[in-house]
Amino acid sequence: MAHKCPVFLGYFLIFPFRKFYQNPEKILGHYLKSGFTILEIGPGMGFFSLPLAKMTGENGRVICVDVQDGMLTKLKKRAKNAGLSDRIQTRLCNEKSLGIEDLKEKIDFALAFAVVHELTDASTFFREVFISLKRGGRLFIAEPKGHISLNSFDNTLMLAQNCGFKIIEYPSVRQSRAAVLGK
Repeated sequence: MAHKCPVFLGYFLIFPFRKFYQNPEKILGHYLKSGFTILEIGPGMGFFSLPLAKMTGENGRVICVDVQDGMLTKLKKRAKNAGLSDRIQTRLCNEKSLGIEDLKEKIDFALAFAVVHELTDASTFFREVFISLKRGGRLFIAEPKGHISLNSFDNTLMLAQNCGFKIIEYPSVRQSRAAVLGK
């Protein structure tokens, strides 16, 4: 990853006030079904992870992949406190690979919220996620407008399309540039 959000900043990202302008249920709810297997890349301390686990129900699961063990440790603790540890699996990856080879065509929905701009190799990222998705699976990406220009976001989408993704829609997400990509 080119840049990593320091672990201490993860506490600001889970601040409850954030739900007023980026509510996980409102942003992602209509893309999910009960029983989905979800891949979340760069979950931090779980702002989206816990709601995702609730939305996908008792038979669903959320696989959270992050390069920082400190973020995953806090996420596991929050999942346990919320009674969701049985639905959330954490995995430590490295800067070169997500380490998800075992998930080929097993993922219904993937989320990368404010993550792609932190990667050193977005092409490898998109290839790995594409391979992990089932036919008809979706990848939701959102990047912060304050960091990513429209031109840069368009270049990111072009990289994704070069890896096989098709742009499905551009959802409105406050303070973000967002797209839903399909396999």
